[in-house]
Amino acid sequence: MKKTLLATALASLMAVPAAAADLTLKFGHVGAPGSLFEATVNHYAACVGDKSGGSVEVQTFGSSQLGKDKELLQKLKLGQVDFALPSSIMSSVSDVFGIFEMPYIIKDRDHMRRVQDAMMDKLQGEAQANGYYIVGLAENGFRHITNNVRPINVPADLEGIKLRTPNGAWRVKMFQQYGANPTPMAFSDVFTALQTGVIDGQENPYAQIASAKFQEVQKYLSITGHVYTPAYILASDKTFSGYSDEVKQVLTDCAAETQTFTYEKAAALETELLQVIKDAGVEVNEADKNAFIEASQPIYEGFAAEVEGAQEMIDQVLALGQSS
Repeated sequence: MKKTLLATALASLMAVPAAAADLTLKFGHVGAPGSLFEATVNHYAACVGDKSGGSVEVQTFGSSQLGKDKELLQKLKLGQVDFALPSSIMSSVSDVFGIFEMPYIIKDRDHMRRVQDAMMDKLQGEAQANGYYIVGLAENGFRHITNNVRPINVPADLEGIKLRTPNGAWRVKMFQQYGANPTPMAFSDVFTALQTGVIDGQENPYAQIASAKFQEVQKYLSITGHVYTPAYILASDKTFSGYSDEVKQVLTDCAAETQTFTYEKAAALETELLQVIKDAGVEVNEADKNAFIEASQPIYEGFAAEVEGAQEMIDQVLALGQSS
């Protein structure tokens, strides 16, 4: 009898659902399983759940399930998504974010943190002026070139190569300057485009290359490190401002914690994933970075000429890199 009562009691306890969160938020991103984006977003979601005592739940949706970067930016404003993790596409929101499209301007993650400390008010102001709110920064990483035509040692080797770029005007201008034929394309379309020969190559950090399995459809990896791209834990300004102070605090604290996690994870992946790419049979070469830096001067000049206050930003970021 006691056993029956105990079994009944346990069954009723198991039938009671866990307490539902007071607030459920959707986080969409384009990262594939195993990507740095996925690790970043999952860490953020776990942190928010933990710090809020379960009262705030962040549901994660990777692999462009809720839309590609451009669509996610629109859905944030429409309130259909609560968070996104855009990177290069932020330069299409405001030219100010184009500072991170300048080749070789960010030297390392410590440099990036100093730039963040010095320029966050400016970046946040631009985001809010366009309807967004930067909850915190993560990263996409240092970008390198893969292709199926030839190893890339100097910019001239890019001549005529059809290279996928993100939807950012300055990245396109950069590769035009180097002699490539840049083709803006959503990340989720890149594998098939490489496989079918619609494009010859692409440029991304190792974490994106390996998780998207580009090593299966690319012959050459050239280590250029031409751009470091931050990623932005981004919300709608209208939506974010509607949260309670307690919720805002949890969301921003977890963004700061996630940035530290992401930087450590990214540094580890740079070693691990380069080996994964090599093991897949991709031929790897170190590019002549000085040749790329020399060829990049007109991009800086164009940015300074076209964007108000750009020369001041360039000078500030370069100065902050001198102590790296």
